[in-house]
Amino acid sequence: MKAIQITAFGGPDSMHLVDLPDPIAGEGQEVIDVSAIGINYADTHQTENSYLSPQTLPLVPGIEVVGTTASGRRVLAPVASGGYAQKALAYSAAMIDIPDGVSDSQALCMLVQGSTAWHILKTVGHVKPGESVVIHAAAGGVGTIAIQLAKMWGAKVIAVASTPEKRELATSLGADVVVDATVDDLAGAIKSANGGKRVDLVLEMVGGTTFDQSLEVLAPFGRLITYGMASRTAPTPIHPGSLMGGSKTITGFWLSHCFGSKELMNDVIAELFELVKSGKLHPVVAMSFPLSQATKAHQVMLARQTSGKITLIPGQ
Repeated sequence: MKAIQITAFGGPDSMHLVDLPDPIAGEGQEVIDVSAIGINYADTHQTENSYLSPQTLPLVPGIEVVGTTASGRRVLAPVASGGYAQKALAYSAAMIDIPDGVSDSQALCMLVQGSTAWHILKTVGHVKPGESVVIHAAAGGVGTIAIQLAKMWGAKVIAVASTPEKRELATSLGADVVVDATVDDLAGAIKSANGGKRVDLVLEMVGGTTFDQSLEVLAPFGRLITYGMASRTAPTPIHPGSLMGGSKTITGFWLSHCFGSKELMNDVIAELFELVKSGKLHPVVAMSFPLSQATKAHQVMLARQTSGKITLIPGQ
């Protein structure tokens, strides 16, 4: 089979298209004939070995695929690694059947981005109707879904994005106000967007000064959910007293802790699929690349040149 392999860490250029033996299923596993592969920020960390879990070489990156099992099931499946290939191994219990009316690319929007948006808003964000929610990277895979879910659940959405085109997309998805991510006084811009008031909930995956200024604008009992660090820059260390003074909460979220749980993964994604089928949720698919152009796909993602989900097609 064709696959993307890494034999030395080093970013997008470390990925190479190679021929590898087909995988062999172990106990509880099945081989999936892959029709589409999802790209995530986690994959870019895999190529650098900067992910939360250490990576080992040689490595076939990728953690999510859509495809068909030997029994003919069309499924969305998480994989521990090995997703960037024409065939992948997944545990049968973790596979989620894709209903008619949901395309491969739409399904891929739900495994990581959709479930992450769900959990950072509801499970750890505890969003309530009428609350103000700031969504950074609003035109990204998580952001585009989080905007729609937050509005569905009655929140006021303040979307933060870096270009006019991305802010226009956020507005089209239902954001109440948009903020330019590149302004010097981001904290002031967010407060202004909320009528001069501090905000209730911030979904943050940029890191650095974006995190710092987001924490600054939290209202009493406000929550900041950190679920990534796309800038590769750490925020300023936080003294516990600064949280007490504002009755602020910072919560980290890593989707890996949901894998293996039917309630936290399978049931959530099944509900998201129903929202897609009913036309209430509109996944944004940015681009698809042939498997052979995985390096280019990562470069585009890291340069923040796209909106929504990026996929790889193994048959091309």
